[in-house]
Amino acid sequence: MAQLPYLMYDHKPPMSSQKFKELALSLLNRSDRVLFKNLAKKYEANIEDAAFDMPSKKTGCAFIDNWLEWERTLRINIARHRFLHLNDDEGKTPVSESVEFPELVEPSDAHDAAAFAFAQDGSPLEGEILLDKARWNAIDMLTGNDYFHENNVYAYYLKLLLLERRQLFDVEKGFSEYKSIYAEILESPHNGQNSQGEDK
Repeated sequence: MAQLPYLMYDHKPPMSSQKFKELALSLLNRSDRVLFKNLAKKYEANIEDAAFDMPSKKTGCAFIDNWLEWERTLRINIARHRFLHLNDDEGKTPVSESVEFPELVEPSDAHDAAAFAFAQDGSPLEGEILLDKARWNAIDMLTGNDYFHENNVYAYYLKLLLLERRQLFDVEKGFSEYKSIYAEILESPHNGQNSQGEDK
């Protein structure tokens, strides 16, 4: 762990999550490899798209169990806020008492993160970035202060996934800005004319 580059959310990932996975699996003991493989399997597609039912049995790793619980809590609250927002947009009455959401579990900051993201007036992309920053902070909170504990291996992998996702956001934002500028050029009254005002 001491030889790995320090990770910051606004920076590019120093390596791919796949490369780190290969490195970690070559160094972890058998039981920790099983935990890492199970964690990686859940997130290999995308941290946001991963299937997320709580396991019926604990994994035996406090960090992984607490992270799965935190992420599940976040997703429950995101779904709740989307439901409320949809009803509000359609001019419907507040959520009926007959509508039930799964019981929210601690820590409560997962609830706060979802509420904060939906309270912003920015774009959906900015909301996703806020949620991923909350995920990043939760990983730090749950990892603890022992930097040489095996929990940090799992945490490092999760952070790399978030950094890779952020890179996709940046590409998406850049492409959106490009399309906007291109549309402005096409709509310009001077488009298709040379400097003498003649058609090209």
